[in-house]
Amino acid sequence: MLAIRLQRLGRKGYATYRLAVQESQRHPSSGRVVAYVGSYNPHTKDATVKIEEAQKFLDNGAQPTPRVVKLLKDAGVKLPSWVVEPTADKQKTIRHSDKLRKNQPAPEVEEAPVAEEPAAEAEVVAEEVAADETEA
Repeated sequence: MLAIRLQRLGRKGYATYRLAVQESQRHPSSGRVVAYVGSYNPHTKDATVKIEEAQKFLDNGAQPTPRVVKLLKDAGVKLPSWVVEPTADKQKTIRHSDKLRKNQPAPEVEEAPVAEEPAAEAEVVAEEVAADETEA
């Protein structure tokens, strides 16, 4: 089965891609390429697609990757009905959402006892010290 996928080119830190048609079981960098149907530069968002060739491979059953589907659709290629278009929402499902801190019940806050006035405490301590001195 054929696949239309992106094949990385370019230098380190500045990737560009070719839209390559190749065997789906092969690795994009080392597999035998049947045809190149376009290119994509993600830095400038510039995509060039050979529409007729891409349409020919799609009609013969080549499976495009989700990113390639988006590029082909933007270029104006008529996609077959069996091609699944990628969804726009990339929200991941959280497995154990009940364990998240924000979903835990609020801890009960105990009110701290109100401290007596510091001046009153000082007077009590002073009286105790005076009582101790008289006893001695």
